[in-house]
Amino acid sequence: MTVIEPPRLDILNPPQTKKYSWSLRLWHWANAIVITGSLLTVLLNSTLTNGHTNSVLIQSRLKDAGASVTNDQARSVAHAISDNVWDIHKYFGFCLAGLLLFRLIAEYFQLADQKFLRKLNGIYRQYKSASGDRKIIRHDFAVKTLYAMFYLLLIIMVVTGLCLAFDDDIPALKKIHAIKQVHGFCMYLVLGFIVLHLAGVFLAERKDSRGIVSDMINGGDKQ
Repeated sequence: MTVIEPPRLDILNPPQTKKYSWSLRLWHWANAIVITGSLLTVLLNSTLTNGHTNSVLIQSRLKDAGASVTNDQARSVAHAISDNVWDIHKYFGFCLAGLLLFRLIAEYFQLADQKFLRKLNGIYRQYKSASGDRKIIRHDFAVKTLYAMFYLLLIIMVVTGLCLAFDDDIPALKKIHAIKQVHGFCMYLVLGFIVLHLAGVFLAERKDSRGIVSDMINGGDKQ
């Protein structure tokens, strides 16, 4: 399995070190915060604010206090708590949608040599040819392909998430049960990408690509 280890040296321009634009750096860190927050709300709602678990707890505690509460009443209170967390999840989702739009606009205005699609196309052509260091080129091509898949995954997450957020306003969306399943499945793929990405950055910092984290903060210096 290819580890997402971002190479610091630009394969297409060997004499130079990659320089990340301010827009890409802003998107990267903001995206990391939003995705982390979104995943934490999912974790919270599946553990501490789980509707079924809390409804039993609420009914039990109120019964011990001498109050009489039905199952439906306890369940209603528990779901109200869970819904508040889901509302926060929605806000994170709206932020993610805004960041995705920002990334697409930023990509259009990027300098030619910093455009992701141009880099992907360039490394693909080099991968198909017999020139250059095949090991490095294969690695760089695999990494960029995984990043392309991540961007596609984000698009699917945003589209399905918006559909779920507005399904009360658009009744037809409620009938498409696959939307929720696709959204949930993509969450696990995002988790997988995060693990690979962090592992790749860790390995890169320990080997010959030191400084990639600081480069993503200050943009990196050209050699």
